[in-house]
Amino acid sequence: MKTLRLLRWSGAVLSPRTRPCAYIRPILQPSRLQSTATAAVQDDVDNNAVSSLIDLTTLPSPPPSRALQSAKLSALHARLSLPPRLPVQTLARCLVDASADSHPSFNNHSLSLLGNDLLGYYTSELILCRYPRLPMMIIFAAMQAYIGPATLTSITREWGVDIAAEPGGEVDPGLLQFKAIIPGNADLAGDGTLFKDTQTHPAPKLWNRGLSSLSVTDDYFGTIPPRSPTDYLERPELAAQEAAALNARGVTLERASTNFVRAVMGAVYLHAGRNATKAFFRAHFQSRELNVSKLFEFRQPTRDLSRLCAREGLVSPVARILSETGRESRTPVFVVGVFSGRDKLGEGQGGSLDEARLRAAIAALKGWYLYSPLEVKVPSEVEEGGKWEGVLIDGGEVVV
Repeated sequence: MKTLRLLRWSGAVLSPRTRPCAYIRPILQPSRLQSTATAAVQDDVDNNAVSSLIDLTTLPSPPPSRALQSAKLSALHARLSLPPRLPVQTLARCLVDASADSHPSFNNHSLSLLGNDLLGYYTSELILCRYPRLPMMIIFAAMQAYIGPATLTSITREWGVDIAAEPGGEVDPGLLQFKAIIPGNADLAGDGTLFKDTQTHPAPKLWNRGLSSLSVTDDYFGTIPPRSPTDYLERPELAAQEAAALNARGVTLERASTNFVRAVMGAVYLHAGRNATKAFFRAHFQSRELNVSKLFEFRQPTRDLSRLCAREGLVSPVARILSETGRESRTPVFVVGVFSGRDKLGEGQGGSLDEARLRAAIAALKGWYLYSPLEVKVPSEVEEGGKWEGVLIDGGEVVV
């Protein structure tokens, strides 16, 4: 397969001040000014005096030139072991949420869109190739555990990223900057009326969404996705309306942290390429341990096991007692196995025969759904070249 030259087409996402192939010309090198004082600034490139004066408090986010002076950014860059080709100016842009600065060349919105697609692609291929028989709802839960908003917020804290109290040009570029959402119990007018009582909430949607809708039209977590760029092209007024609502309403810490982590993933891909992105994903996301067996919750495991055996052409399952102790005591223990012909499908123990039988059926179902091949190979490993060998394609989960 051909190797794409990212630097030729990445200009659609990166602004001219953050492209890795050109020298980054700083706009200004301002000092932090008092509210009533100004200072002259000298250009580092032309060495000519700049007559224009700047007040950082009037800017929605720090200028890119201040990223070179931030110790927090340099420490974060080194702590994450980011590629040297990723400049600190781009890392500073990843920390600016769209609610803090609405200009698309200075916020992380475009980078977070790219990073979200990359995280979804790498995580979904990992889960599907490692556990090809997982039910769809378990796949959604595993995706939520690996790259969900709560997980990405925890990753932001693990990376040591601090939060700015309020966005602005005078803020350290190494802080996460976003406009915080107004709490529901805030008294803005001073008359005792809570903010949540003044908001109108849309009526809940009453229709039911089936599994086909969750897997086809929804996002990686089985929820309704936001509007796509195609929607904005068809209706340009939607972008202005949502931008105005975002600036007025603000965002939560979880959403700002999620956008930041996704933006870092997209920035690594644009500046360093596919191999560096895969290494970054393995180091910070794939390395997280997830016990998939704890994601299952069966309502009628015996019925599901019977349907599964019938679909696969196996003998109907039968539960048999393997051993027991203390039947007449207060704490009896029964060990029950579920057999299909002469093959034992699962085994479970409990304080009663029904409990042991249910646990044995659950163990049999988990043994089927948690099948994993010995050698897991994902499609992205052969993008640079090599022969792809297809993985197991299962018939799907049991439909009752």
